[in-house]
Amino acid sequence: MNVFIIEDEELAVRKLTKLLQDVDPTIQIVGTAASVRASVSWLEANSPGQPSAPDLILMDIELADGQSFEIFEQTTVTAPVIFTTSYDEYALRAFKVNSIDYLLKPIKRHELEASLQKHRRLNAAAPPETGSPMSIDALVQQLRQQVAPAEHRRRFLVRHLSQWVPVDVSDIAYFYSEEGVSLFRTRSNQKYPVDYTLDELEAMLNPNQFFRANRQFIIDINSVQQIHPYFNNKLKLTLKPAPDDEVLVSRERATEFKKWMGK
Repeated sequence: MNVFIIEDEELAVRKLTKLLQDVDPTIQIVGTAASVRASVSWLEANSPGQPSAPDLILMDIELADGQSFEIFEQTTVTAPVIFTTSYDEYALRAFKVNSIDYLLKPIKRHELEASLQKHRRLNAAAPPETGSPMSIDALVQQLRQQVAPAEHRRRFLVRHLSQWVPVDVSDIAYFYSEEGVSLFRTRSNQKYPVDYTLDELEAMLNPNQFFRANRQFIIDINSVQQIHPYFNNKLKLTLKPAPDDEVLVSRERATEFKKWMGK
């Protein structure tokens, strides 16, 4: 069986390749791609009838240049697809009931094996031309709506001296509260006030990028330089640029913080 892997993390490609070959040594990895653009180019060059045309595609949802749903908009995908993703089962329930499978990362051998067996059963029960495309367009649209990222704040317009200054969120190291005023500090160590509470800011920001460490700080993941064990199972953070006050992660949030940092 020819398998095409669409995944933008090289380590994940190596692990998945090894897992596939452990499960079924007859599997041939005929190609890999890390982006929407590369995937479309590869699929168009390896269309049905070509020796390297895939019998099955393993496709990550988040790629280097966008979401893999865009592949279906740019080219015809005739091979069955197994999505590999970090999204939870609730969001992807449609795939199970419509006979298009998915694997949650980290991928486990027995789950991969079950998906391959399911593919073989479906392939044997229906001719290839009616297997994959049966409802893929509808499912892609449904899943796109379910897992589409929320619209997160991209910049703030703040007052500096006698003028207004736009600051991109990517330039912000952390938000914090000081004497009832919300502020943020940039990576270049500039400080600006903002007219939002930390609760309001937390709702505006991408949770993959920002974490509410405590009631006084919302920190950007790239600002964390060191993590130290602290009294009573708390964590003490070293941030860059250094804040005026120490930043502690509470005992209740420590486990969640470590998971966030390790994503």
